[in-house]
Amino acid sequence: MQVVVCTSSERQIRCRNSITVGRKMKKQSFNLFVVGSIGLLIVAIGLSFLFGLDNPVSWVLIAVVLLIPFIYRKVSEEKQLKWKESYSVGVKELDDDHKKLIELLNQFRVAYVYSTSESFEKQALNDLVSYTRYHFEKEEKLLEKTGYPQLDGHKEQHRAMIKQVEDFLEDYERRGHESLEGVAAYLEGWLINHINGTDKQYGPFLNEHNIV
Repeated sequence: MQVVVCTSSERQIRCRNSITVGRKMKKQSFNLFVVGSIGLLIVAIGLSFLFGLDNPVSWVLIAVVLLIPFIYRKVSEEKQLKWKESYSVGVKELDDDHKKLIELLNQFRVAYVYSTSESFEKQALNDLVSYTRYHFEKEEKLLEKTGYPQLDGHKEQHRAMIKQVEDFLEDYERRGHESLEGVAAYLEGWLINHINGTDKQYGPFLNEHNIV
């Protein structure tokens, strides 16, 4: 397995594009495999019916064809990000925001994986970005109100993330659908690392100020 290490900004862009292309090829290969398998099964069903409608093999193959879409959807759902209690920062209002962000992130991933219309993809991305901005603003106001000592560093992380997302949005406007895999991967990794890192650090502080 090839390990790609990114250092400079230009290398990070090339690395991100390389990873995106690789994932896109894997997804396309898997989709072609599923479509090809269904096609072969349909041909096999047609041939088996030549031996009569009472041929049990034909009906077994039909059942397999009908099950494939459900299996495919189940596999896709298992790849979605799920909320865990270990992600809790100890403040219900902010936990609810994080759950909403995970929900929007999953909706965005579905829009990409199933190659929905451009308008649906763009709406899913805009919804995710808009709610992220809203959450950051609310979180920062709450930390400022309670005098959180690490607020400046927390804001800096938020600003860096928003800058990266804005770059993704510009990339999406240029390249469209093919740029979305990089967005989903980045946001998922950043969100979980941010929640389990700096967000959990402010939990006890807010609890001491009777915010739970």
